[in-house]
This record gives sequence, C-alpha cells and structure tokens, in this order.
Amino acid sequence: MPGLAPALYGDLFDRMRAGFTLEDGAGQRAVDQQLRWYANNPEYLQRAFGRAELYLYQIVTELERRGMPRELALLPVVESAFEPYAYSRARASGLWQFVPGTASRFGLKQDWWYDGRRDIVESTRAALDYLQSLHDRFNGDWLLAIAAYNCGEALIDRAVAMNRATGHPVDFWNVWLPGETRAYVPKLLAMKRLVMDPAAFGLEFSPIPNQPYFARVGTLSQVNLKLAAEIAGITPEELYELNPAFHRWATDPGGPHYLLMPIDAADVFTENIEQLSADQRLGVSHYTVRRGDSLASLARKFHTTVNVIRELNDMASGALTVGNDVRVPSAVTELPEKVMLAAARVDGHGRSARRPHVQIVRRGDSLWTIARHNGMNVNTLARLNGMHPDDALRAGQRIKLTAASGGSGRSASRRRLYYTVREGDTVSQIARLFQCSVPQIMAWNGLSSHSGLHAGQKLRIHLHSHHKT
Repeated sequence: MPGLAPALYGDLFDRMRAGFTLEDGAGQRAVDQQLRWYANNPEYLQRAFGRAELYLYQIVTELERRGMPRELALLPVVESAFEPYAYSRARASGLWQFVPGTASRFGLKQDWWYDGRRDIVESTRAALDYLQSLHDRFNGDWLLAIAAYNCGEALIDRAVAMNRATGHPVDFWNVWLPGETRAYVPKLLAMKRLVMDPAAFGLEFSPIPNQPYFARVGTLSQVNLKLAAEIAGITPEELYELNPAFHRWATDPGGPHYLLMPIDAADVFTENIEQLSADQRLGVSHYTVRRGDSLASLARKFHTTVNVIRELNDMASGALTVGNDVRVPSAVTELPEKVMLAAARVDGHGRSARRPHVQIVRRGDSLWTIARHNGMNVNTLARLNGMHPDDALRAGQRIKLTAASGGSGRSASRRRLYYTVREGDTVSQIARLFQCSVPQIMAWNGLSSHSGLHAGQKLRIHLHSHHKT
C-alpha cells in the first residue's frame, strides 16, 4: 500500500493512511480517553470531516511533497474542527489556529482586508513550516514538535532541559507539560487510530474523493467578491468558504491577487475576469465632495481605506476640494454572517483606539445612521448590541461601537451580550447568528428542551466564545 502512487487511491482517507508514521499511543490512558470521546460523539467527526472535504486534498498533497507524517493532516480536526472561521480566546484563528504573533513570524499577512491565518493555502504552508522547524529543534521527535505547536517551543525547551538535568527520559510521555498540551497530542493520536480503523470503534467515514476541490486563479487586481462569485457561477457563500482570509466585500488592494475557486468554476472565472477593467472588477462610482468630507470619512462611508481612495484618484496629497468629483468604491454588499463576525473582530481590535467604545443615542438616531456615521456595517453594529438592524432606539441609550470591553484590556472573546428575542425567533436561528450551538444558548440561559421563546425575552450570549465543535 505505501508504494502506490497518490493518484491510485480513490478515497483520500486511504491515501492518508498509507502515509501514517507516528506511534498510535497504544496503552496510553490519555489516548484511550480521547478515543472514547470521539467514538461517543460521531456527530463532531461528521461535521469536521464534512468541512474537511474542501481542504484536505491540498493539505495531504503538501505533506507528501515535504515528506511529513500524514497524521498532521488531522491536526485541524483537533485545532478547529476544520472550521476556517474558528476563533479562540487567545485570538487564534483559522484551520491551524495561529495567534497573531506566530502568524507574522511565519509570513502570514494580517490587515484590514485580509487575514492570512484563514487563507487555506498560506496558513497550511505556514503551519507546516512551523511544524518542520519544531521537528528539527527537538531532534526529530514529532510528538514533542506537535506539543510545542500547542504550547510553544520555549516551554518544551524548559521541560526537556529539566528532565535531562535529572536523568529522566525526554520524550513526550515523560516530560512535564501543562494539562491542555498533555491532552492535545493524545487527541491527534486517537484521531489517527480512528481514521486507521473506524470500524473497530463502531464508526464509518464517508469517502472523500482523492482529487482537488479547488484551483488557485488570478484576479489581476482588487476585485469585488460578490462580482467574483457571479462571474464564476457560484454563490458568495461558496466563495467565502474557500477564501475565508478576505473579511471585507473585496480582496485586499495590496494583494494577494488570487482566489481559490471550485475546480469546475476556475476556467470560466478566469475567462470572465480578463474581460473586465480594473474599475469594473472593483465597482467604481463617483461622489461629489461636500463640506466636512475627508479621505478618512469617505473611507468609512464607502467601507474601504484611505489608500484605496488615493489610488483610485491618483492623489498625491490628502486634500479634498468641495464640489470636486472623486472616484469611490460603489459595490459594497452584504456579507455572510461568519465574514461579518471576522470583520467585527478586526474592527474591535484595530479601531478601538481611534473611535469611542459607545455612542449615546440622540433623538432621530437609528442603528443605520450610527453605523453609517462610524463607518460600520449595520449588521455588525446590531450584533454587537444584541439587536436587530431595524430595532428602534431611545434617546440616551448607549450603543456599543466596538467588540472591545472598554479600557479593561480584556479580550473581546470574553464579552457577553444580551439578545432581545423577536417574534418568530428560534434558538437554532439565534445560535447560527452568533456562531454558537443550541446547547450553549440553553446552558447560558437555563433553558430546557421544552422551553419556548417569547418576543422581548433577553438571552445571554457569549459573543466570541469558541468551542471546537
């Protein structure tokens, strides 16, 4: 089996199994505990591998190219359940759960438009670079390398040095590790054993075709993502599933200038994008400058950046003249829920120092006018306040403008909010809106399976809590 060429496997699981080289942790209690948990929660595996079908071929192919253990293709099951929008309390993001600092260290760009931690191809490249460097650092010990991926190489360095100094073995099973890391490696080894022989644990995995799901295609310049989906013949949701790194309505003007497209849509996209001018790809309209306008206010108004407006108008300076015509992006569109949450996190962390955390409602204000004034998406603003975009406001009401919790310095992931139930709302709809599960909402609010919702009811929501389910 190991001698067969990758193309000879019909099922990607078989191709992975042929490259398994890590120990399976047989006889280790921690591995057995994780095995039981996985076997008792098949729905978790079904969801994870259902999402993995889009991404797994590329990961396995890259592991083979590098000669790395194929078990590492299962690491995103442990890290994120193959959810590219997964976000942790430590601000880790993406399939491979990079924190911002480590992401920058391994060349992943992060800005207002784009977060490379969620780029399927680039984050995989960075994760495997990191794992290879850890493997070299710990003298070829893959289990220590995987542990260091979870808790950091410095901690593993100290644990290894301590055992060497006292004459104890320096393998994963004998060094001191924090509890989370002590469970982390067994999760991967348990997953390896399940994939190796699912029937032995009463499970069955649906085959994943051993063929690429997507191709990388050039965009030539910044492109409106709704337009990109239209000319490719796919939905915006399908496009963002493959391109979760872009958390705005368009790609990053500074690049990367490519998108991942389903294989059967790649050629038609390339043919159509080449027929469009740069203005058509972005969607450009004209705006007459008014008194009080500035580049910054226009950037907020049109959901873009100052640099994009400068480039569209070949501006050498930031001066605007009342009555002059300027070119601005016009095709700002509604974003899928997960994308809006990703953008809200960037706004919360990146803009909190530049705009107040709250705004006091004045007579005549609405969520729409407040969102427009602050350069925000109205749905993002509504979500931050546990409201619907059309909810009425009262004078004196405090409206939160960022996901940060004031000056405490605590992560936005620890925030709680209260959502006011509207007529026709269900728990499952609210769970989808806030990217959490029905059981979580029920637990946070002391609800039972027989509890009904009523209009006006307040539900406690942990906005950025992330549970790998």
